[in-house]
Amino acid sequence: MTVTSGLSTYRPHQAKHIAPLATFRVAFGVMMLASIIRFWANGWIAKQYIEPEFYFPYLGFEWIKTWGDPGMYILFAIMGIAAIGIALGAFYRWSATLFFLSFTYVELIDKTNYLNHYYFVSIIAFLLILVPANKAYSFDAWRRKKQEFYVPAWSIHIIILQLSLVYFFAGLAKLQPDWLLEALPLKIWLPSRADTPIIGPLLDYKVTAYLFSWFGAFYDLSIPFFLLWRKTRFFAYLTVIAFHFMTAALFQIGMFPYIMVVSTLIFFSEDFHKKIWGKLSPTKEKTISTAPSMNNSAVLKYFLIIYFSLQILLPFRYALYPGKLFWTEQGYRFSWRVMLMEKVGYTQFTVNLPEKKKAFEVLPSQYLTPVQEKMMNTQPDMILQFAHFLRDQYQAEYNAEVEVFVESYATINGKGSRPFINPEVNLATIKNSYQHKNWVLPYNQ
Repeated sequence: MTVTSGLSTYRPHQAKHIAPLATFRVAFGVMMLASIIRFWANGWIAKQYIEPEFYFPYLGFEWIKTWGDPGMYILFAIMGIAAIGIALGAFYRWSATLFFLSFTYVELIDKTNYLNHYYFVSIIAFLLILVPANKAYSFDAWRRKKQEFYVPAWSIHIIILQLSLVYFFAGLAKLQPDWLLEALPLKIWLPSRADTPIIGPLLDYKVTAYLFSWFGAFYDLSIPFFLLWRKTRFFAYLTVIAFHFMTAALFQIGMFPYIMVVSTLIFFSEDFHKKIWGKLSPTKEKTISTAPSMNNSAVLKYFLIIYFSLQILLPFRYALYPGKLFWTEQGYRFSWRVMLMEKVGYTQFTVNLPEKKKAFEVLPSQYLTPVQEKMMNTQPDMILQFAHFLRDQYQAEYNAEVEVFVESYATINGKGSRPFINPEVNLATIKNSYQHKNWVLPYNQ
């Protein structure tokens, strides 16, 4: 290692200044706190996690349940406190761990609420547990009267790599005929935003949808590389701002655009971030720096190799299943497929009690919220889960064998409604699993 300034400012081999990581830590914590406050203020805690009669858990996580009222409010309060802890770098490891666990727990309660950016938040929160983002410019460093301005290079690189994978796979997913050759679903969505100030009239033209589609694919595929290259970084970041603010104005996608705008700041150089902290913090680095503890254990190394291998492989798992991905949605989640289709469906269930010679027509709206029904109508695994819910309900009430059938139709990108689920299959007998769902009718039948 080398010593500079004649004082105890150390820069070990394969180390980077902590400034970019500290900026990311603060930005992430602040954005998460703002998201929680927004979620609470809009009444979504009750609407999504208290009021529903039934929830759609993820396979293998059926044990995760809502905490009800006031439990869910307490859970969100804990999450908010943890976000503050991340931003301040206060009791950092505990704060990052608590935020990851509480946020991920909430997202696993009901797959109705799945969004790519919720998944993104969970994995970034997880990565933050692993990195020493509190070694300087933090409450912890102040409390310990010790600041370490250099951290292992990997602790910054893994955040950059994760962001790059998100963008790249989002772009890769756009390389398909509907998006590139037919400008779908943007050709459906953009005209509905024709009342947008200034650019509204342009959104009525088909050529605009094509331009947006092709630029969106190019942007996602190339932006990580332009951000990594110093000569193009500034203009690339201006493009990031323009792109995400445009999507925020045109589509209701919550905090995701703003999260990505602040997150991509980590691509900027150490000097850029050191200037920011030089203005924000009166601390003089050269007088209080101490030697960093470099955690480069073999266990962590191989863990990160496995983690990023999974991140690269997961988006391709759809190839293990036959059929049209957008139709069966097997392998669709957790693969960065962002705003790629307009899918609408309809379902009506029939519950038969053969022993009692009774049959009941059941509309999902009798049990589900409008958002739950909308999402279930187009996702086979959720249809199966609801069928099992009806089976259990009627078995408990009538103490008899129950059959559940569904009449279901769906359409993708406005290409005509077609039968979705095989109406002759008794869904009460189908086991929920990761196996191919052969009871989903072929798209082109």
